[in-house]
Amino acid sequence: MMTPEHLSQLYQQACEVELQAFKPGNVSVYAEGHDMTVADFRISAQHSAAALCKPEYSLGEKIYYAVKATREAVGCNTNLGILLLCAPLVQAAGLALAQTSLREALQQVLNHTTQDDADWVFKAITLAAPGGLGRAEAQDVAEKPTVNLQEAMCLASGKDRIALQYISDYRDIFDFSLLIYYNTMSKWGNQEWAAVAVFSHFFSQFPDSHIERKYGDRYTTQVAEMMSQLSDALAKADNPTHLLPLLYSTDKLLKDKGINPGTMADLTVATVFTVFLEDALNCLRNKNLPIV
Repeated sequence: MMTPEHLSQLYQQACEVELQAFKPGNVSVYAEGHDMTVADFRISAQHSAAALCKPEYSLGEKIYYAVKATREAVGCNTNLGILLLCAPLVQAAGLALAQTSLREALQQVLNHTTQDDADWVFKAITLAAPGGLGRAEAQDVAEKPTVNLQEAMCLASGKDRIALQYISDYRDIFDFSLLIYYNTMSKWGNQEWAAVAVFSHFFSQFPDSHIERKYGDRYTTQVAEMMSQLSDALAKADNPTHLLPLLYSTDKLLKDKGINPGTMADLTVATVFTVFLEDALNCLRNKNLPIV
């Protein structure tokens, strides 16, 4: 059975894998930054897990109370994007049956969000106070929503990659990053380097919403080229540790300019969490054990 304790463990493991991965510009065990530490993220994962995985909570409640627990523990926004992405996956894991894949269950979750979910999430975003949020002409998070959560995310999807996942059934993960993760695991058999590959591929292909909220498209082309070079180097490397000098230099360049690719890090966590959930569900199915 996929118990809340099991879900919590998988979620925290996914967060830890992401921290162990050297993601240039982002916080990791290799390099902290942006006035945040590895300990902040570990504490955030630990304190947010219970609310995120509480079966009695609705989707919106999971997100709000996990954000609240994080805020009380570390006093800053370390994981809003992670929680926005992981909460629907937790809900989907509870729906997945022997004949229903995680992706199909996720579609059900996203297609049946409510106005109440949106209200809780608006409160969570306001509480987290992410940098560069600004105001929206319609369905601003400072006001009470009049649409369901998926509809609210649709309005934001043109400028926010996390919101886009809510209207595309996580296409970026299921059709893009999972393949990169599994291919890298097949090559090196290392979760942390698979996460680096996912991060760099995301960053080379898509603008980071967190960066563009702060700087517009000022750095978009430059960082995409840097990450494309890193992705190519990873693809050619026999031993990824040989790329550590490149990773350190790229990390310094980004952090010296205050560039924090938070959205790409959030999508990396969600990718690893999806892998862990699919593996756990497949294990339960193979043993003919109940999913819920």
